[in-house]
Amino acid sequence: MKISVVIPCYNEEKYLKNCLLSIINQTKKPNEIIIVDNNSTDNSIKIAKKYQKKYSSIKIVKEKNQGISYSRNKGFNTAKGDILVKCDADTILSKQWLAKVNLAFKKNKNIIAYTNHFLIYDVFLIKNWKIFSFVYQWLFKLLSGYHVLLGPALAIRKTSWLKIKNQVCLDDNQVHEDIDLTIHISTYGKIYLDKSIDIRMSGRRIKYNPFSFFVGYPLLFLKMLKTHRKII
Repeated sequence: MKISVVIPCYNEEKYLKNCLLSIINQTKKPNEIIIVDNNSTDNSIKIAKKYQKKYSSIKIVKEKNQGISYSRNKGFNTAKGDILVKCDADTILSKQWLAKVNLAFKKNKNIIAYTNHFLIYDVFLIKNWKIFSFVYQWLFKLLSGYHVLLGPALAIRKTSWLKIKNQVCLDDNQVHEDIDLTIHISTYGKIYLDKSIDIRMSGRRIKYNPFSFFVGYPLLFLKMLKTHRKII
């Protein structure tokens, strides 16, 4: 199966290089890496172009509509792979991650989406703690009956994306894009939680905007349970 990796990018000059290197160095190479420029004003795209010169699999596309949902959709709709991966620019993937994704989809045709537990790599007091991820997955499955996709890194079948691409919400002020994607895609098959490998995500939102992370995020999550109740 062909794998496309989509990286939404808005002013990610501090993180993009390490994210790209973690994808380029995968044991299972992606067929294409699509960096979606969402109106960056820093050096993000200069960095992207530097690596594009070295690796022909890297493509850069532009999305003028601001927001992670618009950027993800642009990448997914541009991608040619059978498996679509969305990876945040501040995420670092273990070398075996794409191989695990590929194996999961090959072994079980009922799997339409893939997720993991997460670790935070840059907040000292909670570095490498998995308790937050366990609680998050447990709570969401308790409320919905299925696992939740994680925005920092997730994978879905393109055939499933084509079924829901006109249904997903685009207003990032009204939804968490990964939860919205989870809810819409869940009716078409199984979301697989692979516990054998984790994703490493930045905790910068905890460090620089703790109110948003610990208050705003949960409140929007509860709001979504109400607005999406007919789908869940």
